This record gives sequence, C-alpha cells and structure tokens, in this order.
Amino acid sequence: MDRRIQEIEDAMLRPDFWNDSKKAQEMIRELRVLKNEKEGIGKYDRLSATLSVLAGAGGDDAEDFTGMLARMYQAYAEKKGWRTALLEAHENDLGGYRNITIEISGKSVYGTLKYEAGVHRLVRLSPFNAAGKRQTSFALVEVLPVIQEAQLLDVPSDDLEISFARAGGAGGQNVNKRETAVRITHRPTGISVHASNERSQLANREKALILLRGKLARRLEQEQKQELKDLSVANTTANEWGSQIRSYVLHPYKLVKDHRTNVESHNPDEVLQGSLDTFVDAMKSLR
Repeated sequence: MDRRIQEIEDAMLRPDFWNDSKKAQEMIRELRVLKNEKEGIGKYDRLSATLSVLAGAGGDDAEDFTGMLARMYQAYAEKKGWRTALLEAHENDLGGYRNITIEISGKSVYGTLKYEAGVHRLVRLSPFNAAGKRQTSFALVEVLPVIQEAQLLDVPSDDLEISFARAGGAGGQNVNKRETAVRITHRPTGISVHASNERSQLANREKALILLRGKLARRLEQEQKQELKDLSVANTTANEWGSQIRSYVLHPYKLVKDHRTNVESHNPDEVLQGSLDTFVDAMKSLR
C-alpha cells in the first residue's frame, strides 16, 4: 500500500500528469482510498449518523425488539456524550415499533455505529404469547452518515486551474486592453466556468468561483444521493434466520453473541442498557 501511495504521489509531481485527465482523476481517487485505508478512517467516519431499526420476522415480539434496540442505542449514545433526536417512529398498539429512526450527533458517530448495521436476533419467552412459549424474532439496523453540504464543498486551490484572457466587447481604444476575463477548471472533475462581465480580474475570479461552487454543489448532491442509496442497499439484507450479525438470548440461558467476532457477554441486560463498547471495539479491530 505504501509503495503504491508513493508511486501516485511521485506521478502527480510530473509536469505531464494532467495530460491524460481521466487517468489523472482515477489515480487521485485511488490515492484517497489508499490513504483512508492506511489511516483506518473511511470517508464519512467522523460524521454524525442516522440509525434506523426495522422490525423483521416475529410479529409483536419483533416490533417490541425494535424498541429495545432503539433504546439500547440511545443509552449507548448517552454514555458516549452524543446527542440524539427522534426523526421518525411508527409505534404499534403494544408499545413496540414497526420502525424507528433516530439521529445521533457527535464526533465519529458513523465510524463507530456503522458496525452495528445488520440483522439482530432475539430469543426469549414471549410476553405476547399466552402459553409463554419461547419466541425468536428479528430486527434490522441500518446506519447512514449525516452529510452536511458544507463538509464536502472545500475546494483546495491545488485542484484549480485558472487562466486569464481579454474580455470581449465593443469600446474605445482603452477598453479591454487588460486580461480581465477568468476561466477556472476544477481538475478532479473537469468542470469549467468562465466569468468576464466584471471590470476587474479579481471580481471576475470571485464570480467564477461562485459559479464553480454552485456546479460542484449540484454534482455532489447527486453523488451523495447515489452513495447513500448504495449504503442503504449494502445495509439491507434478509431480516430473518441465518442472516443475523448478533444474537440476544434471554431464555433458556443468558447470552449475547456477535457472530462476526465471536465476542460474547453473559449479561444481556447490561448490553441492552447500552454497554456496547466490547462488541464495537472488536469489530473495529478487524478493519
């Protein structure tokens, strides 16, 4: 990885790097991915997150389990000093939830909670069954980053190619002698803007930057929608037996087990009250 990073950085220093714009952009994207992997930080890890819990197989028990998980994450957020806000909830007549979504704000929320995405399984004696039979139910946890536009609109000056030309137009012999028109090209995307209506080069440069930011904002908005859609699809899996990432067993014994790391706790009550660090840290160590 280090060798490839050095190769790309050396290539970027060569004067012919931008001769092939498409190849240059691909190399820049590859460099960003490699550096993120090296640092252990994904693109959105430092952001806040929305966390949704959706009831799966299991009827009333699954909807009750959905509420249990939502409260568990709210308690975990409180322990971490994060803020929570309810965004949406569809509650049933028994106090359970068909689905519930909360926004959790704080530092590195998404980078922590993204490991919780997946199917969760509960095994217990059902409080909704008159015969008191053991019931298995499922709920799906979905975690998405909260992307603020301002966080993605930083435009490094090194990404800009700025050129000047004489502004066109009629006038006397002293008109348009100076190069006041400005063209700015955003190298990573190839987006180009032009401004020439203002009298000074500085004013046209500012106008061009405003135009460029607007075009980048529109492009980023479209990309964000697609990336969020992709993340949502990646989070979605069969909300039923065999696809669970973690099991919470309350009967006939007490155990919480993460099936990805094999980390266990014999105190499910403590886990459901927000003690998740052991499970989260184990997942982080795998990345």
